[in-house]
Amino acid sequence: MSITLVVADDHKIVRDGLRFLLEREADMEVVAECGTGREAARLAADLRPDVAVLDVAMPDMDGIDAAAEIRLTAPSVKIIGLSMYTEKRFVVRMLRAGASAYLLKEGAFNELARAIRLVTANEVYVSNGLLSTVLDDVIRGLPQARPSKPVLTDREHEVLGLLAEGLSTKAVAARLGITVQTVSTHRVHAMDKLGLHSTADLVRYAIQEGVVAL
Repeated sequence: MSITLVVADDHKIVRDGLRFLLEREADMEVVAECGTGREAARLAADLRPDVAVLDVAMPDMDGIDAAAEIRLTAPSVKIIGLSMYTEKRFVVRMLRAGASAYLLKEGAFNELARAIRLVTANEVYVSNGLLSTVLDDVIRGLPQARPSKPVLTDREHEVLGLLAEGLSTKAVAARLGITVQTVSTHRVHAMDKLGLHSTADLVRYAIQEGVVAL
């Protein structure tokens, strides 16, 4: 079964290029495209695609507000922010609005295809070089002790960071030299501590609220 997509960008040449490339993927189908955030929110609510790819800067309603609207009207739709902006404030705002991925337009197309597959599997993805900056800044700004927040262990924090970079459970296990089951155990423990229900929720929590300083 194909992954259905809505593509929103205010530049038609970008939309046409994305449609052409996405529809060359055997498991993907673009069901609609548009040039404004408001139209993207409407299409997502009407068509309920698997994924909405949203340009962050669009007229009528920007991609951040469109993402927030989609989360309210069509919560099953996964959202990917696509932008030329590298500033962390845009990354954080897009993820807070409900996006599961944030990619730079300058990135290779195969990164977008990978992100689409990851978010449909309830994972989170941020372009290389952006996520570590966001997480580091969030953690650096936290007080040294916050007793009201659950504390993740060093290993749980490490597993969280690698999963957030888009690595699979198997790849995380290989990177850390531990078993797949151990990675899964750390992920489950972290989610239990935070009261979350998916890897996407786990990473979004880290970006929104910060992980307690190690």
